Amino acid sequence: MNRIDQRFADLKAQGRRALIPYLTAGDPAPEHTVGFMHALVAAGADVIELGVPFSDPMADGPVIQKACERALKHGVRLTHLFEMVSEFRQQDSETPVVLMGYLNPVERIGLEAFAERAAAAGVDGVLTVDMPPEEAEEFGPVLQAHGLASIFLVAPTTSRERAATICAHGEGYLYYVALKGVTGAATLNAADVAEHLAPLRELTSLPLCVGFGIRDGASAAEVGKVADGVIVGSALVNRIAENVERPEAISPALQAVLGEIRTALDALPRR
Repeated sequence: MNRIDQRFADLKAQGRRALIPYLTAGDPAPEHTVGFMHALVAAGADVIELGVPFSDPMADGPVIQKACERALKHGVRLTHLFEMVSEFRQQDSETPVVLMGYLNPVERIGLEAFAERAAAAGVDGVLTVDMPPEEAEEFGPVLQAHGLASIFLVAPTTSRERAATICAHGEGYLYYVALKGVTGAATLNAADVAEHLAPLRELTSLPLCVGFGIRDGASAAEVGKVADGVIVGSALVNRIAENVERPEAISPALQAVLGEIRTALDALPRR
């Protein structure tokens, strides 16, 4: 069983919600990333989304855009993420890792070579922001052949017909984008999230995880009442940005944010 499926099966058996932090690989410098990943696991992460630095991260707000810029200044590329995940796997063989990014870097390596190298490194899933499900007929089978889950986004503006297509191709979990706009934008409306998740549950048995707008324990708890998991990105990347000159302070800062959210999720009634 794929590590993602195993982790969600374990969480379901425990009646708990998944906590999925996001980091941009190589931010603020590549030598810190693996240590940050271990710190997040120690603070309660169930799955880690590792962002691939990209020069035009169009779905991301200024916080993650700047993180990409910091990583790219150090020359971090997709191939370096394979090395980071391999190093992470030397100590952690259980926590699922998802690579999140854009299609261009994958196409430059070549889909088959990408899937082979990602699987060999210990990657469990791939979320390619700008790949529509209509193109997944080529992408999905190659990933599946290497044991990698294809993870997709669903937005508040996604039609039911299109959501059904996405659900038919999706694996691992479904990433529900809680806000209209880019990462780190606006204020989360938990009631609106609940309204949109209900019809999705009629279309898929995949766990529904919510991202964009989870900032703290309070927002995570509200979403956790209706979702199977929460995804935290900008709130963590902000802590990195605040401590660029003091990298030794970053892991404790990340753990403080994630620890608060973990505590809030675990305080919810078990399902």
